[in-house]
Amino acid sequence: MLRFVLVGIGGGLLFGLLDGLIHANPWARRLYKVFEPIARTAINVPAGVAIDLVYGFALAGGFLLLEGSLPGGAGLAKGVVFGGLVWFVRVAMQVASQWMMYTVPAKTLIYMLLTGLVEMLILGTLFGLTLSVTA
Repeated sequence: MLRFVLVGIGGGLLFGLLDGLIHANPWARRLYKVFEPIARTAINVPAGVAIDLVYGFALAGGFLLLEGSLPGGAGLAKGVVFGGLVWFVRVAMQVASQWMMYTVPAKTLIYMLLTGLVEMLILGTLFGLTLSVTA
């Protein structure tokens, strides 16, 4: 249980750090200009940290629930598969919806797909290496 709590906190903090690197860098800011008319002018940092911590625990719990049915023999492989699964459900489906509903440049959508994939694979790897009973 202690390991789950520590990994959940670590996953949430890593989630926030990666989000900051992905969304606040100069290139991303240029790509995200399309969202300026609806974007907030300031970010509520405490709320963002709280949400990322909840995500960390939710993903850690999801990994533990699904681990036995994920393909791959070792924790690393299972973590990568889990990261790919979460990427599809969380990122790819969101980007597909944005492509269908809004006028967003293709390069922005591709950036979101690729950075989301890297982020989810990093988090999945963390969970696979630290939570897997087969690690």
